[in-house]
Amino acid sequence: MIQLHYHPSNASMAPHILLRELEIPFELLLVDRDRGQHKSPDYLRLNPNGLIPVLVDGELVLYETAAILLHLADTHARAQLLPALGTAARAQAYKWLVWLTNSVQPALIAYFYPERWVDEGNTAGVAQVKAHAEARVGALLDLLEAEFARHRGPWMLCEHYSALDAMAFMLCRWTRNFAHPARARPQLAGFLQRMLARPAVQQVLAVEQLPQPWV
Repeated sequence: MIQLHYHPSNASMAPHILLRELEIPFELLLVDRDRGQHKSPDYLRLNPNGLIPVLVDGELVLYETAAILLHLADTHARAQLLPALGTAARAQAYKWLVWLTNSVQPALIAYFYPERWVDEGNTAGVAQVKAHAEARVGALLDLLEAEFARHRGPWMLCEHYSALDAMAFMLCRWTRNFAHPARARPQLAGFLQRMLARPAVQQVLAVEQLPQPWV
């Protein structure tokens, strides 16, 4: 059985959503970050980076959220969570997934953990990194807003729900306490509400016991 090592509201949320969408058996294993379990020897044997999530699928141990999403979509192709291999639509899906994980997520990490980029005790530096990161995320959200406005579809790949939507939802959700969060943009607000209406997302919110506001 597939196992997903997770922590509520962490980067494990996107694969958790996808597993619920697929309606396949899986085991959810809590990694208690508050107790440092993500840095324990047992967990580091699964992911030497000490980051969440990890997916175990038989003999396969996989980390990196985007890689897990691609694996789940590819191994459950009948669900059509990605366009067909070799198509232009598939190439566009790769582009947007890499953009989400390579551009949006690192900017959000800088916002939530600004102390990683400055010397210890540099409170002014922490504040500056946090402010710049929030501005960077805002600019990226504007690009995502523009993409939805361009194609006028309900999902990231226009008419077809895909693995990318779980990733985009998770990252947009992380901005919920920003001065100008994702939900403040009309196209993204609609997208977030459509995601919240999906039973898989509601199941994840309930199982992870996440309080409102959800987005």
